[in-house]
Order: sequence, then structure tokens, then C-alpha cells
Amino acid sequence: MSTEKTWTLRTRKMLANPLLQRKQMIIELTHHGLANVSKKDVSERLAKLFKVQDVATVVVFDLKTAFGGGKTTGFALIYDTLAALKKYEPLFRQARAGLLKREKTMRKQRKEKKNRAKKLRGVQKVKGKKPKKEKTK
Repeated sequence: MSTEKTWTLRTRKMLANPLLQRKQMIIELTHHGLANVSKKDVSERLAKLFKVQDVATVVVFDLKTAFGGGKTTGFALIYDTLAALKKYEPLFRQARAGLLKREKTMRKQRKEKKNRAKKLRGVQKVKGKKPKKEKTK
């Protein structure tokens, strides 16, 4: 066995998706001698391979290492522009990539807000307004 710490990248099922302004593909990584490969390294190599100017438009996710190591499969999306990424990519992946700052509220506050919203209906529920009290004569 060689003691090299290199890895290779192969793309499968490449699909150009013009409606979502992106290219999407399945990626296969072989990395004998390494436990796994970071998403940052994979996205940098994909950007170089597909001649993308901005590495931030490359999104790598769902990497799964096979039992015993040595092989990993996952998904990659390469958006045409950063604006398209911000429009179509889920917020949690944008936050993961560092493009979006999410303020985390306390668990108790989230639960209290949920229970207050149960008492409201329609537009009030969305806006979080308090229900109007009925006047008694």
C-alpha cells in the first residue's frame, strides 16, 4: 500500500438545470489513506475543474463515507451566480456556507412563541399580534 494522502474526484449524473440556474451532480471521492475529505477542499477542486470564478457558488452536501473508508459519495450544486444561490438554496445550507447569519433564540422562547401562536388565527398568527379583546356592555 502506498502512503500517499491524495484523493480523487469523479462526477456522475451531471445535469444542467437552467430553471434553477445551476449544474447539479453526484460526486464520488476516493481517498485511500485519509479518513475523509473536507467539503471546502471538494468545493475548491470542483470550482477549479468547472472553471468557476467564485468558490462560494459551489455547494457540496450529503457526503457519506462508505463503511471501511476510502470512498465517499455526495451531491454538488454549482450555481451560475451568487444571487441565484441566495434565491434557490435552502437557508440552512446558506448559513452552513457562511452566507447567512442566523440568530439562535433560546429554546424556551421558541416554545413560548409557538404556544402563543396557537391562540391566534390567520394573518395575526403570521405577524404575532395579540388577539383583540371583545368589549362587554
